[in-house]
Amino acid sequence: MTIVGAGIGGLTLALELHEANIDCTVVEAAESIAGIGVGINVLPHAMRILTALGVADRLEEVGVTTKESVFFNRFGQLVHREPNGRYAGYDYPQLSLHRGDLQKVLLDAVRERLGADSVQTGQRCVGFAQDAHGVDAELEGPTGTTRLRSDVLIGCDGVHSAIRKQLYPAEGEPRYSGINMWRGVARWKPFLSGASMVRAGWFTTGKLVVYPIRENIDEAGSQLVNWVVEIETPRHLTRDWNRVGQLEDFASAFDDWHFDWLDVPALLRASDTVLEYPMVDQDPLEKWSFDRVTLLGDAAHPMVPRGSNGAGQAILDAHALRTALESGGDPVAALASYEQVRLPATGEVVRMNRTNPPDAILREVWSRTGDQPFQHIDEVISERELAEISDRYKQVAGYSRDAFRDVP
Repeated sequence: MTIVGAGIGGLTLALELHEANIDCTVVEAAESIAGIGVGINVLPHAMRILTALGVADRLEEVGVTTKESVFFNRFGQLVHREPNGRYAGYDYPQLSLHRGDLQKVLLDAVRERLGADSVQTGQRCVGFAQDAHGVDAELEGPTGTTRLRSDVLIGCDGVHSAIRKQLYPAEGEPRYSGINMWRGVARWKPFLSGASMVRAGWFTTGKLVVYPIRENIDEAGSQLVNWVVEIETPRHLTRDWNRVGQLEDFASAFDDWHFDWLDVPALLRASDTVLEYPMVDQDPLEKWSFDRVTLLGDAAHPMVPRGSNGAGQAILDAHALRTALESGGDPVAALASYEQVRLPATGEVVRMNRTNPPDAILREVWSRTGDQPFQHIDEVISERELAEISDRYKQVAGYSRDAFRDVP
């Protein structure tokens, strides 16, 4: 089988197929796979899968085991606090880590188990052709154009997927949410519990997400801290995860965010690099699988990056596809079975990320207070309502306590 793309979804799928004794090759457009990006979260439902694949211990070594999610308004007032992962009673942790660290752990495991040549870099898939017996991936590389034939082709090639483009040539541009995002990392001393994921403020005036992703990066015990800024604006550029942004485009919205638990302006100024990305998604597709070709991860269901769940859904896709394929039957039927399981589930997550992800808690407080400080949070919104918003997202995303127990 041919996997197009050595991102989180593609590498997880390679490990899953290896466990099922299914041969596969990963082709990747980049000449080398570097640790690009910034922070990423892996929630318990995805960590269960990565644990079964034998990479959890290494991931816990390079990341931070998240203890809690904490919500504040833009005045630094506590809105809601809830435990995460093992601290919430799950058997598996929630991990916050650098995307490059996650990718490297997966890549190292793939090369160790499948062989050094199992991931072929510098090979950009630009299209495919299939017949009743197999599918040819058309690859452009340093020596020209070649074809790689296999029985199944899986497009794990991200938001700019060439496989998706061939399947849906008239799909059009992604849907902009009206919110632009800037991201970065900074060396910083631990704050709150030292393993807290903070969401604060709201899009209209400026929202911040901040959490540590590496421990003890210097002798002073500093952490590498990931931050995300999200602001409503009609201005946005095309989606590119590595586009460099400018601090002056957004930092003034946080000039007075000096809290006893974090000095936000100082954190932003301490960042080496700022990246900019529009919060965009695409409407759920009616179909992913076309005979011997299917899609996985962002290529299948690009979603607004809210809810810390994009990587997790790709990992769940990989496990579901392995389950469908390992029966050894007709691969066309297996891809259709995979789609039947995952397409509706991820469609719900795409729609939920647009409307009511966990940070909808902040929207409710912002709206009910008129963006003013409050005296007591329970006079604004009850703990029951706050928990319901959080639990509703967990149910849709597949990691509520009940739904989590049902994941195979």
